[in-house]
Parts: sequence; C-alpha cells; structure tokens
Amino acid sequence: MIDVVFLLLIYFMVATEFKTAEQSFPMDVPLRQHGQTLMLDDEPLVIVVESAGVGEHDLRLRLVGPWDPIASIEALTEFLQTNRADGFGSYGLFTPTHPILIKPTSDTRWDHTLAAYNAVARAKYTNITLDQPS
Repeated sequence: MIDVVFLLLIYFMVATEFKTAEQSFPMDVPLRQHGQTLMLDDEPLVIVVESAGVGEHDLRLRLVGPWDPIASIEALTEFLQTNRADGFGSYGLFTPTHPILIKPTSDTRWDHTLAAYNAVARAKYTNITLDQPS
C-alpha cells in the first residue's frame, strides 16, 4: 500500500507543471505626478507647551517642524482641524490616528498641558501622547 502511495506521489510531482507560478506578471503602476496630495510619515507631530504666567491663557505653544507659530489654544485646535484628512476628497496632512506628542517644558503648569491635550482631543485626534517634561 505504501508503494502505491509513493508511486502516485512521484507521478504527480513529475506530471505537474510549475511554469505559471514562476512567470512574472505585468503590472500597471501609476505614474507619479506633480500636484499629488502630500502624505506625511508617521512621525509624531510634537507640540511644545510652555507656561508664560499663572493665568489660564498665559501659555506659549510651538510646533516642532516647519509650521507657522501657534498663538493660542483655539489656534491650535483650528490648525489641527483644518489639516485633518478625514477620507476621500479631504486634503489634510494628518489622519485622525496620526501620532501627536504633547511635550511640556520643566516649568509648565499641569493645567496648561491639559489645555493643549483637550485642544487636540477637540480636533478629533485619537493618538495623543503626553511626554515627560524636559
């Protein structure tokens, strides 16, 4: 019985053609054109928070990278909302799951850090991380 099984195995190994699996298949690849939407890597967007006083609005925000200065918490929310890519037809830079890192300085008050966190959450981003004060 085992001899018959081995003979069948050898027969199928010899009779089978593997040419279709070894061929290369042509593929239509789209050409890269100018004017395509810009997609950023998954590098986190770093928001540096610094307290400038004891008041609720006495804080300074800075985005690490080539971004324009942010004047207030409301301006941060507006920047994030206008640059959010929600899906097809949306030309934003960041998806709602893009990593955002909030980095307070060593003398930043907790309520200022929390205000920046809430501004990012109001802009409907879900991947928000608080970093250690530096």
